Amino acid sequence: MKTKQKGINKLEGPVTDIPIELPERRAYVKCPGCRRIIDLEQLEASHDVCPRCGHHMRLGARKRLEATVDAGSFEEWDAELEATDILAFPGYTEKLERAQRSTGDKDAVLCGRATIGGEPCAIFIMDGDFMMGSMGSVVGEKICRTFERAAELRLPVVGITVSGGARMQEGTTSLMQMAKVSGARARFAKTGLPYLVLLTDPTTGGVTASFAMEGDIILAEPGALIGFAGPRVVEQTTHKRLPAGFQRSEFLLEHGFLDLIVERENVPATLSELLALHAGRIPAADAPHVLPERHEPHTLLKKAGRKRRRSGNEAPSAYDIVQAARSVEHPTALELIELGFDGFIELHGDRYFSDDPAIVGGIAWVGDQVFTVIGTERGRSTKERVARNFGSAHPEGYRKAQRLMKEAERFGRPVLCLIDTAGAYCGIGAEERGQGEAIASNLVVMSELETPIVSIVVGEGGSGGALALAVADRVLMLDNAAYSVVSPEGCASILWKTTDRAADAAEALALTAPRLAELGIVDGTITSSGTHRELAERIIDRVTHELDELASLKPDALVEARQAKFRAM
Repeated sequence: MKTKQKGINKLEGPVTDIPIELPERRAYVKCPGCRRIIDLEQLEASHDVCPRCGHHMRLGARKRLEATVDAGSFEEWDAELEATDILAFPGYTEKLERAQRSTGDKDAVLCGRATIGGEPCAIFIMDGDFMMGSMGSVVGEKICRTFERAAELRLPVVGITVSGGARMQEGTTSLMQMAKVSGARARFAKTGLPYLVLLTDPTTGGVTASFAMEGDIILAEPGALIGFAGPRVVEQTTHKRLPAGFQRSEFLLEHGFLDLIVERENVPATLSELLALHAGRIPAADAPHVLPERHEPHTLLKKAGRKRRRSGNEAPSAYDIVQAARSVEHPTALELIELGFDGFIELHGDRYFSDDPAIVGGIAWVGDQVFTVIGTERGRSTKERVARNFGSAHPEGYRKAQRLMKEAERFGRPVLCLIDTAGAYCGIGAEERGQGEAIASNLVVMSELETPIVSIVVGEGGSGGALALAVADRVLMLDNAAYSVVSPEGCASILWKTTDRAADAAEALALTAPRLAELGIVDGTITSSGTHRELAERIIDRVTHELDELASLKPDALVEARQAKFRAM
């Protein structure tokens, strides 16, 4: 029997001759922030930051290490330390084994030494992929050893935190790690080496209540959840709905607990910059906080400058000087910083209540000299002046200044204070938070600060609010500035029951630079002629000259001379 042959379509060739084009396989991720779909390759190229809304997604410790330190520079320490089920806690052994398999690490922190932007440091990075970065005895031990070894090797420490808090499966042993690591950090502080910490999402519980908040400089990524009690616990305890943004990085910056919020792509450069500055070195020319060169004054100041011109060679009266010191023609502290320094990284917060915008402060550099610069800032536009309370600081402003002064003392930086304020803010909230105590504390701290201080009255120096930044080795004034125990209007109102005699009060108060120099209250004047840039450069030159004279004094002699100077008044 003949077999039936399969028919062949002569118009078509074999199937294998037809090329098949399959679409490229792509992986996508839904952003937790904007809920949009993102291509995984695009997300990885942006260091796991959503290109649409900027949401910073969580990174594992190894991936974070790769994104932060210089390639090939990391040398791991104590990799062999491994957590054990010391309490025979139900299910803990299995959880540990799962976490170890998924991460390839033995516990929730990665420790070692590396370089960041060429700056050597010891570093620990917590791993949120390992039991949510919970802190057990091995985590505490490894971080403790990192501080101790860094002290021996004379290395600064960089810490990157992510944690849900204490590891409950290790009971009170986990709680004790807070005290243990804090003790190691305290011992490390005595070495004079810096500890920089970056808080990432989430940093909560016992980690927040210990080494996460003990940095000399505290940075955070945008939108990170940071707090002691988690939001759910707070809501359950208070029976209240939490406001939007509660316990996020921006909330903490506003409330004085962070120095800076840093985008992930800028983290390595910012850490490198801070490491250099804390070692007394000038950062690289491409550091993130290098100031652009400005040759012209602020637009507002240019316009204001055209409005006020004195006729002839008539010498200004004392009250004319007071009014001029209050005008927008005067460059503000921030403008003088921008025009006079090569770079400035502003640091925020008093670590207690808030960040007061009426006082600005941070680390600045010019030439080969690094300074801590603090200034009262009035603002450069009407809107900014209102936001900065016209330069009248709250208690938290003075506490921020005090914190920055103590930080400068620890790292051997001189302090420059630029003063331009009508006085400390008089308000209910300010009194409730201890305005008098804050100013008094500043006077004591500045009296005993073991690093050179130069203070300059660059505008209006009003009463105790100005003095709180003016207990210095050298107190200088611009020749068109005023410095007084009370405003002329206040004096006239108190003594003569009318503000119409403010001009008479100004003359009687001897508040001008020449009169105060005669009285020995100030140590010299600086001419304010020329452009604002020339003025800023003249200030820097004078400050450098004064610091050169003070450089030969040892800390004890410096403090003794400062106190003797004010004792003689």
